[in-house]
Amino acid sequence: MSRIGRMPVVIPKGVEVDIQGSHVRVKGPNGELSRVFPAAVSIVLEEGNIEVRRSSDDRTSRALHGMTRALINNMVVGVSSGFEKLLEVNGVGYRAEMSGTNLMLHVGYSHPVTFEPPEGISFETDARTRQIKVIGRNKEQVGQIAADIRKVRPPEPYKGKGIKYLDEKIRRKAGKSGKV
Repeated sequence: MSRIGRMPVVIPKGVEVDIQGSHVRVKGPNGELSRVFPAAVSIVLEEGNIEVRRSSDDRTSRALHGMTRALINNMVVGVSSGFEKLLEVNGVGYRAEMSGTNLMLHVGYSHPVTFEPPEGISFETDARTRQIKVIGRNKEQVGQIAADIRKVRPPEPYKGKGIKYLDEKIRRKAGKSGKV
């Protein structure tokens, strides 16, 4: 059996879970998330915990068992504490700033690149550390928005200029061989 799938999802205080067949709705202090899961797994609410069980041992049920439990856990964590991704802007003259709720990126183009946050996502910038924080309750959406921001100017290997994740290591290249 899946080690992840067997673990119960603990529901913290202040979080309400509503399970109707394969439709799960989670409501908490940060908002509400809902999702429909495949019928190959059954979701049961017992004693303040959510348990995911699979109906058979076929390949699709085994594949969906751990994934369903992880998605439900991400929903519970998202509505209770939320998720965040940190990005760092490196380069001379490169900066990120807020314009109302929109994120403005000045990263070497002739124009600033504007990001308008979708519902449930917010941005924070720190001019001193040159960091961008993407905050939200949906883990998939936070990761996708952070990837879209990074895609505006990915880090290059010679000088390291660009937008990178805070914990990302950039493999640097030597450059021209004639240079000492």
